[in-house]
Amino acid sequence: MPFQSLRRIRRHVSTCRVSFIISLAVLTGCSAAYSPPPLTTQHPAHPEATTAPEPPPSTTLAYKPSDVPTPRPTASTAPRGMPGASPSAQQSPHTVVGDGKVIAVVPASSEIVVAHGEIKGFMDAMTMGYQIDPPSLLEEVEAGDTVRFTIDTQQKAIVKIEKLQP
Repeated sequence: MPFQSLRRIRRHVSTCRVSFIISLAVLTGCSAAYSPPPLTTQHPAHPEATTAPEPPPSTTLAYKPSDVPTPRPTASTAPRGMPGASPSAQQSPHTVVGDGKVIAVVPASSEIVVAHGEIKGFMDAMTMGYQIDPPSLLEEVEAGDTVRFTIDTQQKAIVKIEKLQP
């Protein structure tokens, strides 16, 4: 019995060797036989290929002046001049006032970063960067100052800064 098993194993190993050699020969022969076809001038990778024509301009996202919405001023909730009215309600309808702490001053881009409390009727408390108009207002403040500032809601910029005592 052991002799027959050994014979089967040898026959199997011999068959595997022959199969491996044939497979290797086939694979070697296939890799040498393939060569890609040459590029034609119609192929976009060819150096002399013609360029595609420019597509016509899109009219899908074109806006006319009548399509652009007009800016609306922020309406204040408290009547002007009433005792207890917030500072933003006492300003013109195009400005709001907030108090905060200067986090950073960026003169190169005429910006200031302020951590401020809620500005009633305009925005919640947050830390945010604002454009400054005129840029000379930046000369009056530095990081760490407590300030009262006026934002022009149409320009979306701080137009007045007042230092507060700490």
